[in-house]
Amino acid sequence: MAPDREEFTSLGATLIAERRGRAPAAFVLIHGIGMGRTVFGDLIRHLGDGEVVAVDLPGYGEAPEPPRVLTMERSADLVAAYLRDRVATPAVLIGHSMGAQVVAEVAARHPDTVAAVVLIGPTVDPAARTAPQQLWRLLCDIAVESPRVIALGAREYIRAGPHLRTKFRAMLVHEPEKTFPRVRAPALVLRGEKDLVAPRRWCRAVASSLPQGRLEEVPGYGHETMIRDAAPAARLIRAFAASL
Repeated sequence: MAPDREEFTSLGATLIAERRGRAPAAFVLIHGIGMGRTVFGDLIRHLGDGEVVAVDLPGYGEAPEPPRVLTMERSADLVAAYLRDRVATPAVLIGHSMGAQVVAEVAARHPDTVAAVVLIGPTVDPAARTAPQQLWRLLCDIAVESPRVIALGAREYIRAGPHLRTKFRAMLVHEPEKTFPRVRAPALVLRGEKDLVAPRRWCRAVASSLPQGRLEEVPGYGHETMIRDAAPAARLIRAFAASL
């Protein structure tokens, strides 16, 4: 079945969502910095036959640039408005990297829209909350990735446009460690074993600070675990969702 593409505008900004399947409960996928919904292609294929919604946040992928770059909180408010308007029941929100920050804010600020959350390679580790540190970790991580992952990431970063530096700053000034304790929904923290952007020490702290958090690792993978080969990550996500 071909996906349905829809635009949603609220709070002066527009996101784009691509929906596949139909089911009472949905997985909703939120991308990381510089990325867009296309990076979730393999994960979508492995999540099963239920409804999966992949989002382009404003100014990423095909979504138009907003008048001003959105904070993590405003991005979360927009996603929550979309969920209330277009998704019938509380959803399992899956956020990768910066997307984990947005998902955590949705769960904390709009708990009625969320059944559970999955935070994949969550940022930003307070021990490296500067642009040079984050960029160095990311470059070291992707240096060993497949040419497919590197090419896909490069294309999405180009599409993110001239305001990428400001978007990066919006990610860095957000302090997710203050948000995680307010997330009451069941939460899975998921990282690749070799993830340099979201180290094990940080992810353990994230899982511990979530009232219903737990940590799982995908052996042999880095920060882009759900891009290169999403099957192992999808198995853990499906098992987590089935346990709710």
